[in-house]
Amino acid sequence: MKASTWPRVVAHADMDAFYAAVEQLDDPSLRGRPVLVGPRSWRGVVLTASYEARPYGVGSAMPVAEARRRCPDAVMVAPRFDRYEEISRKVMDVFADFSPVVEPISLDEAFLDMSGAERLFGPPQAMARRIKEAVREATGLAVSVGVSATKYVAKVASACGKPDGLLVVPPQTARRWLAPLPVSRLWGAGRKTVPRLEALGYHTIGDIAGADPTLLAHQLGSAGAHFHELAHARDPRRVDHRRRAASVGSDRTLSHDVSARGDIEMHLRRAADRVARRVRAKNHVSRGIRVRLKTHRFELLTRQCRLPRPGDTSAEYFAAARNLLDEFDHPGPFRLVGLAAYDLEWRRYPRQLDLFEDGAARRLETTIDGLIDRFGAGVVQRACDIGNAPGKAAEVSSGGVNLDRLRAEPLVASPADALAERDRNARRRSFALSETPNATEGRAGTMSLPVNVRKAASRPAP
Repeated sequence: MKASTWPRVVAHADMDAFYAAVEQLDDPSLRGRPVLVGPRSWRGVVLTASYEARPYGVGSAMPVAEARRRCPDAVMVAPRFDRYEEISRKVMDVFADFSPVVEPISLDEAFLDMSGAERLFGPPQAMARRIKEAVREATGLAVSVGVSATKYVAKVASACGKPDGLLVVPPQTARRWLAPLPVSRLWGAGRKTVPRLEALGYHTIGDIAGADPTLLAHQLGSAGAHFHELAHARDPRRVDHRRRAASVGSDRTLSHDVSARGDIEMHLRRAADRVARRVRAKNHVSRGIRVRLKTHRFELLTRQCRLPRPGDTSAEYFAAARNLLDEFDHPGPFRLVGLAAYDLEWRRYPRQLDLFEDGAARRLETTIDGLIDRFGAGVVQRACDIGNAPGKAAEVSSGGVNLDRLRAEPLVASPADALAERDRNARRRSFALSETPNATEGRAGTMSLPVNVRKAASRPAP
């Protein structure tokens, strides 16, 4: 069937086991082996499981301990979000070559409005095939593509075709194609909703399509009408290329519970560094900060606040997070510490500066971004983190680090470690940036850098 007869042509492209696939791409010894991406702590959860691990019943969000029990031969790999974002940018660039209207949903999936592109790329089947080939050529990774006339059906099609799938569902047959699928395929039907639907006698999407809409509304409220529309393959939502991520966050399940404020602040500071870097990479700023703490009894506590002005630096995020800690009345202990930047918007140039704002903090952070982009995530660390395992924040705080002045904290950079990962024969060098004389090789406040790093650091901040 020709796409010209479709009301719209929507493609949903979803990378297959993205984090695990990137690890297998970078480390050939992992190919063909079950790989779990997640924290090495048994208390954390799996972020992604490779397809070799899935026959054992292992999947995303499963506790690491349970995943290791089910698949004891799995290789546990710590996540490398900078690398995943690097590959994601390449993937999104490929999508932009096929359509000017691309709606990213996450790092590894997006919708493309392919309406009117038949003359350029052929019918839907050919379009999807060319997208898959272009992604593989650019990244070496597989992507599953579903094509239909609505976002919902296209997304279900890509999921049903995994891994490395290609599935086209014409609009005339979409309702019939959806009918035998389980209600768990309904967009918005989660772990709580699916058992409720099944208890009411709805087991397939066809059951929902054939139900009385009034009865569904009575049983499920507004969700009933929503599910009924989806079951009939009706989804009026357009592909929105202006869509932004609702938030950027970093949650870490800790190797052991923490109660001391210094410990919690240490993890929040690290989270602020990670989140701020990701926000800057997206060319966004945030208007709000949210802190999440999970108790040892798995009770999730959340506090959030608005920033005085849109921000994108870890100094701003950490200052807000420390203030939010005062609002928690639970003594702990806590097993998870998280921070998120929400209410994101595009960064506008020039930035409206506060009268008393010190631009040095942002210039330093953007310089560090450049170093990390070039040499890897381990190239720069705070001096207070060197040699201190998680859980020693109280010792760090009492050792002279002033957490009230985050910008004044010394930083230690070790590019030799990052360079060694790329070239085992590279000369090992190190450099330090510190505000204290005994933390540097030269005078206080100076950097000792290899020539190539010095050039990267000397580039003006964007």
